[in-house]
Amino acid sequence: MFGKKVLPITDQQSIVKRNLAIMWFANFFIAGSITMVLPFISLYIDSLGNYSDSYVQNWSGWIFAITFVTALIFSPIWGRIGDKYGRKKILIISALGIGISVFLMGFATTVWQLFLLRLFMGVVTGFIPMSQAMISTQTPKKIAGKVLGTLQTGSITGTLMGPLLGGALADAFGYANTFKWVSITIFFSAILVAFGVKELSKKISTDEKDYVTYSSKEVIKHILNKPVLLVVMLISVLVQVAHFSIQPILSLFVAEIHGPVSIAFFSGMAFSAAGLGNLLMTRKWGSLGDKLGHIKILIILLFMAGIVYFPGAFVTNIWQLVILRFLLGVSIGGIIPVRIAYIRQEAPLSMQGEVLGYNTSLRFLGNIIGPALGGALAGFFGFSAVFVVTSGLLILSGFIMLITWYKHEYAGKHSRSLSTNRG
Repeated sequence: MFGKKVLPITDQQSIVKRNLAIMWFANFFIAGSITMVLPFISLYIDSLGNYSDSYVQNWSGWIFAITFVTALIFSPIWGRIGDKYGRKKILIISALGIGISVFLMGFATTVWQLFLLRLFMGVVTGFIPMSQAMISTQTPKKIAGKVLGTLQTGSITGTLMGPLLGGALADAFGYANTFKWVSITIFFSAILVAFGVKELSKKISTDEKDYVTYSSKEVIKHILNKPVLLVVMLISVLVQVAHFSIQPILSLFVAEIHGPVSIAFFSGMAFSAAGLGNLLMTRKWGSLGDKLGHIKILIILLFMAGIVYFPGAFVTNIWQLVILRFLLGVSIGGIIPVRIAYIRQEAPLSMQGEVLGYNTSLRFLGNIIGPALGGALAGFFGFSAVFVVTSGLLILSGFIMLITWYKHEYAGKHSRSLSTNRG
């Protein structure tokens, strides 16, 4: 085996900047491609047979959620493999796997075929979280929120443009053909990573703990011994339940309040409104987290998102929904970067991938529960119930985070500073 060549600091910095730029574009293409098909997935299911509204609503939830069942299982495994053998290989495998599954969805003729393809997609899903882990390990703690916020604007921009373009393509060329075209940009992301990204074993910390090899048992023990870190990760479940409860059935809700005219396009607009708010604020929230504390910003954002979600139960036209979705994007935009930046602070670098893998698994658990819950609530109680319950979950998350932070971080630091002053 040859020894690793140590690059000059200036070369390392330029490679890190190039990696960030390339991963920005790769995340843009992946997020854009996946979200292109989200606005019409329930409409695609409806086109596969003569089904009742409740059947389509329930299957929309399950088909949307099944990807996250397998992703929940595989995310920590991919994270640990990435920590040990390098994250670039995992990113390429993920992009290729997602591209193949989306391409084959264009040939689905039954609900079960679509279900199984979404299930397979979950095995390799995790491109964006893995890219976050890779950039996180190359980023100093003091600017982690800002850098990760910058990276997230790539996926947000894709999420913003994807539904609009996907809706327009679906209206023009049909649902099945749109899946086939979308897969091309996913394969392009794999090529970008394969030929553009260079992984570095760049030391950005003087803490020896950052470069020790940890067993899975030690990683779990580390998380359990830090109550605020544990709650930040557990809150991921409730946030994702709230965020994804409406998404699989959003196009059906748009059809109810707007009518059947250009339904795919207006569904894409409703999806993209949240992406625009997200894009405008995510980097700003990350920077504020770096300056004021990531947990403080997280608590504020959870309460904001809960308050903004509630009026969705009372909208009567598409433009009211679009405005509320934009405000939701503004408030939810900082939750991911400040959460990952906090994990970057509290977990040693050599376990970042696995810790973020567990966090991703918890997010995917929320992604599983959210669509199923949203579909069930809409089917039994109507669309308004989805907004009311979602609002409650976000506000509950804010209270849980506030109490945990106050008890384990704020109160402890405050009492220590008082005792120091008295001494």
